[in-house]
Amino acid sequence: MNIILLGPPGAGKGTQAQRLVEDRGMVQLSTGDMLRAAVKAGTPVGVEAKAIMDAGGLVSDAIVSALIGERLDAGTGSGAIFDGYPRTAAQAESLDGLLDERGQQLDHVIELEVDEDALVERIVGRFTCAHCGAGYHDTFKQPKVEGVCDVCGATEFKRRPDDNEDTVRTRMAEYRAKTAPIIPIYESRGLLRRVDGMADIAVVTDAIEAILGAR
Repeated sequence: MNIILLGPPGAGKGTQAQRLVEDRGMVQLSTGDMLRAAVKAGTPVGVEAKAIMDAGGLVSDAIVSALIGERLDAGTGSGAIFDGYPRTAAQAESLDGLLDERGQQLDHVIELEVDEDALVERIVGRFTCAHCGAGYHDTFKQPKVEGVCDVCGATEFKRRPDDNEDTVRTRMAEYRAKTAPIIPIYESRGLLRRVDGMADIAVVTDAIEAILGAR
């Protein structure tokens, strides 16, 4: 089974993909992680990508597609979860070609729908324990004892530098401009299903499982 998870940054795609990996034995194909792994491993695509990035350039659609192709050829267990790819109509077309060449197809495209203002609050307010990585939030999940991690007792916390409102809204605007236009493509093919991405994590998981059906 091959599926795409769509939604703006912070919608919960990574969390849900990891649950599918654990529960169904699927493989999460996150292009950012794959790119870093290919560069580290020195694969042909990784070498080419590293040269471009070292020169300050942006990795092309062709390189990203080659990276996806490499990973598909290596095997994807019970199926692939495309997380953060495709981002554009051109990439969507490339993915169709990559799967077709391997006798595979897309089974589901699941969009995590979110309220932008609420999502900004969700992202901007999050922080983690600097020692064990336990997650917290200014509004929704403060430590039981102020300034002390519930899990390990450490007293140092950190925030991601890009978890600020300006950066988050810029990333959302980019998503609306570049990625949202591919949604009608999949909708017209009857592949698109929508899930409330603002619901509790477990509720979102259940909704996705209902779409995917029996294992």
